[in-house]
Amino acid sequence: MSQEPLELDKIDRAILRALVQDGRMSITELAAEVGLSKTPVGARVRRLEAEGVITGYRAELSARRLGLDHIAFMEVRLTDTREHALQAFNAAVRKVAEIEECHMIAGGFDYLVKIRTRDIAAYRRVLSEQISRLPHLASTSTYVSMESVRDAGLREI
Repeated sequence: MSQEPLELDKIDRAILRALVQDGRMSITELAAEVGLSKTPVGARVRRLEAEGVITGYRAELSARRLGLDHIAFMEVRLTDTREHALQAFNAAVRKVAEIEECHMIAGGFDYLVKIRTRDIAAYRRVLSEQISRLPHLASTSTYVSMESVRDAGLREI
């Protein structure tokens, strides 16, 4: 499968917009939404899945109802940024369940990390027991989110 961007026509884009809104939509509902019959819509969805445009389907969970609405963002600086150090750091980050996102950054620090916990005490435990032990960690700076104004993921194409 190529990693090049896939050319999408207006029907493909309509299918993706509809599925982003409701990933449980049936092929019949999807066909009615985009104005085609079920067979070509089903074939398009399978092609979009096979081409890696649609990477999966999942339930959206309420962080608040699950008691996990404390979000902190952390700037991370490493002591070593050679490839082996980056790989070790990346592998270790993937093992910390509370790390929701981790992005390598071009700028004044090396990574931006999003951490979701129950409360500040739980965040402090994760910081001291797990994050502080990540390989090649030089320093961190934490920014606690006071309110999530927009957190919708990829909604438009």
